[in-house]
Amino acid sequence: MTHETVTIDASDGKCPAHVFTPAEGGGGPAVVMYMDAGGIRPAVLGMGQRLADAGFVVLLPDPFYRYGSYGPFDPVEVFKGDFRAILGPLMATTGNRVSARDTDAFLAYLDGRNEIVGSKVGAVDFCMGGGMAIAAAANRADRFAAVASFHGGNLATEAADSPHTYAPDLQAAIYIAAAQDDTSYPPDMAIRLEEALDGAGVEYSTDTYAAAHGWMMPDFPIYDAREAERGWAEMIGFFERVLK
Repeated sequence: MTHETVTIDASDGKCPAHVFTPAEGGGGPAVVMYMDAGGIRPAVLGMGQRLADAGFVVLLPDPFYRYGSYGPFDPVEVFKGDFRAILGPLMATTGNRVSARDTDAFLAYLDGRNEIVGSKVGAVDFCMGGGMAIAAAANRADRFAAVASFHGGNLATEAADSPHTYAPDLQAAIYIAAAQDDTSYPPDMAIRLEEALDGAGVEYSTDTYAAAHGWMMPDFPIYDAREAERGWAEMIGFFERVLK
């Protein structure tokens, strides 16, 4: 079975999650996927399977489990209206620090699967998940070796749990893939994040893609197929170098 639905006993209750393994069989290093604010939906499930088919075991937890049942949402329809009114209540139930509390539960679940190769894991995130992946990697620096962030927003703010404040606790290699002209990650914020990573001696690299915020998501109106393929190549290559 290449796609399973499971339930994990997380910090604040039962967390629905999806697990993907390579379609051709076998296993590989584990990668935790932190989704965007659009929630679990077919497009995100497809992304999880695509990464798994590159030779990884992918865990896709639902960070909105504290909210309860929802959706699935169609991003095209959501963006036609007031998306903050629709997604805001769900987003209010999670966050970087809150999500990081679930890290031990996710790792414990992965440790119980026999397809996992190696003890080090990776994380990949999109949009809202950017800070969550960084916080998780800092929370369990002994386990996370690689974090790839695609069009993550608010990565260096004045918030107490801003992602850049986790830099001193990171041991993972970081790949930051930014969109051009992204109001949620402007140049001054990028500088602030990079200064924090430099100051902490974190190994990292950055790329700016010729696309809009959210370009990796195939069901977003601003999906950019060419830049998304570039992103997939960078993501898979990064995880292969660091985790394999």
